[in-house]
Amino acid sequence: MKLTADQHDRSAAVLLGMACGDALGAGYEFAGPLPETTPVSMRGGGGFHWVPGEWTDYTAMAVPLAIAAAEGGDLRDDSVLDIVVAHWVAWAKSAPYAGVQLGAVLSGSEPNADSVRRGAREQHDRNGRSAGNGSLLRTAPVALAFLGDPVALAEAARLVSELTHRETEAGDACVLFGLALRHAVLEGELDIRVGLSALTSERRADWSTRFDDAERERPADFPGNGWVVQTLQAAWSAITYARGTDAGQVRRAIEVAARGGGDTDAVAGVAGALTAARWGLEAVPTTWRHLVQGWPGLRGVDLVRLSMQSAHCGTVGGVRADEVGLQRTVKLRALR
Repeated sequence: MKLTADQHDRSAAVLLGMACGDALGAGYEFAGPLPETTPVSMRGGGGFHWVPGEWTDYTAMAVPLAIAAAEGGDLRDDSVLDIVVAHWVAWAKSAPYAGVQLGAVLSGSEPNADSVRRGAREQHDRNGRSAGNGSLLRTAPVALAFLGDPVALAEAARLVSELTHRETEAGDACVLFGLALRHAVLEGELDIRVGLSALTSERRADWSTRFDDAERERPADFPGNGWVVQTLQAAWSAITYARGTDAGQVRRAIEVAARGGGDTDAVAGVAGALTAARWGLEAVPTTWRHLVQGWPGLRGVDLVRLSMQSAHCGTVGGVRADEVGLQRTVKLRALR
């Protein structure tokens, strides 16, 4: 499978759009909802005193996956995920916030995939739930890594989600988000329902109804958006409300999401990733592109490079982790 120039451009924008939404939304987390006329900006601050333009835990968790994908690693392979998880565990020790579910799982686990899975299962069994939104945005590099294979994409999205979030709702949301990103990159269309066929018939009906609700409501009508279902609903609501036939939809959707209140960094990150996947690099405002930055010392241009490399491997075919060689391992282990 060979990408066209337009598809290359759209794929390059995915992680950047996500990070910009995340960073802008961070300054408004739990501060809303805000009136529609309220100006919003990438101001930083918020409950965790983010630097202006700094992305949060959502994008940080995606970075090791993006590097692994960019180096040709198979994100379904535990030898790749072991390295990714090791960086998650190390990152969580100094992160300002890692989410309730993520923090509980990562803080009590050894730095490997099996240990984290066991921790997630134990956490789920204790609480009876694990459908927070912590695994959702890190699906973006998974989508890029499997642009050429939607079946493998759905499998990998669920597997990566289940590392920390065992509940079916979380896996469903990651599958739907990942397949919607793939569709936006390849077809230049926004369609959150494109992945419904990858779910069971019962789950498909539930999610279809949820998306119907999202298209009738505003983001502020989903105040429980720390729950992954409402995160995806609120993001789709923001995109629907910001609908248009021009690239300004990226800015509009992110700003609408940030005004919606609640977990605005997650909601705006989802909206940013999807709309950037539809409209491409030039649709992401220049000031945002220059300002966005975060763990582990990366900037917007680095995310663009990782997106392009991940999409390349996701279309020409990646290689197994044990065939990638020392270079990828060294790069991953260099993260701090």
